[in-house]
Amino acid sequence: MTTTTAVALPAAPAEITEAERFHTSKVTLVSFGHFVHDTYTAFLAPLLPAFIAKFSLTTTEAGLLSVFYQWPSLIQPYLGYLADRKSLRLLFITSPAITATMMCLLGVAPSYAVMAMLLMIAGVSSAGLHAVGPVIAGMQSGRRLGRGMSFWMVGGEAGRTVGPIVVVSVVAIWGLQGVPWLMLGGWLASGVLFIWLRNVPDRPATTTGPRPWRPALVAMRPVLLPVAGIMAARTLLIASLTVYLPTFLNSEGLSLWLSGAALSIMQLAAVGGALAGGPSSDRWGRRSILAASLAFTSLFMFLFLGAQGWIAVPLLLLLGFSAVAVMPVSMALVQESFPQDRALANGIYMAINFLVQALGVLLLGALADRLGLRTAFMISAAVILLGLPIIFLLPKRETRKIA
Repeated sequence: MTTTTAVALPAAPAEITEAERFHTSKVTLVSFGHFVHDTYTAFLAPLLPAFIAKFSLTTTEAGLLSVFYQWPSLIQPYLGYLADRKSLRLLFITSPAITATMMCLLGVAPSYAVMAMLLMIAGVSSAGLHAVGPVIAGMQSGRRLGRGMSFWMVGGEAGRTVGPIVVVSVVAIWGLQGVPWLMLGGWLASGVLFIWLRNVPDRPATTTGPRPWRPALVAMRPVLLPVAGIMAARTLLIASLTVYLPTFLNSEGLSLWLSGAALSIMQLAAVGGALAGGPSSDRWGRRSILAASLAFTSLFMFLFLGAQGWIAVPLLLLLGFSAVAVMPVSMALVQESFPQDRALANGIYMAINFLVQALGVLLLGALADRLGLRTAFMISAAVILLGLPIIFLLPKRETRKIA
């Protein structure tokens, strides 16, 4: 008599649901919107030397222009609160056109006050894009939220790479009066986004719905307070790189075009950092990537300031890579921690980020006026290390690591 032995077959892998899937085309379109928008916002930093000469500005007054742009970001928590409850997709779609118009008109602004007004309008437009865009990208990223935030950040960093070289090239050929023609690209981009993203979901579908804002804020405090501390520790260095780098290099003897090109070189490396940071944190954990980013950014800044000649170029690339790697990681950390109130959490995070950046710009400008830009840059490289112990204050729950 023959006996049959049952053999246990390995269980079939669970099928990935639509909500867990990474929708590459849609995430890429959202990143494209971010790219176009931030191409235009990147016009300000390389043009600061021209504005300083045109209006006889101090370094602090020039840096204050960046604050006028960043200040409206304080409305992002409110926009996020609304976005959890109703569709604000149109804010994201129209932002490239509005921001492009305001930033391009800076080239023909007749006074400092008019520039401030244009920058504040651009700041409101930017607040809408940054409050809604990461949430749309995150919803289309499924289980790979870190990867989705990297796509989002790559769009912004690529825009900040292209923007400086585009605007300084236009100024070199046609002068500041040629800049307004560039706004046409922003209007075209908004048209593309409207056609392809007008029906994409921009709110999470949860069974319980978003919480009232008071309990939501209480629940977010253990994550957002340490994240805010980390952002504050790096704000002087980020101001150094994103706002004052062309001015610093111009003061060291480089031309306006070469100073703007150096900013583009740094931002090109930042694209790589943004692309690598999120997926790396999906695999190795958010904390470890945060710590590595802060430590290496400080090291590369000190080395860059001490370098001479061609060696400064690869150091600038390394600096841009490490400085930006932290951003998609912290964004993924915030969004995955609060799935019920994803837009509100993202809005608060973005508002804190823009606020500390604005304060960092002012503080670094004041330090530069008193001590010189080189000394201010060195201080920024030391202060960023204060963020390392703050990482251990983050809740110990780690995201599920993905191979």
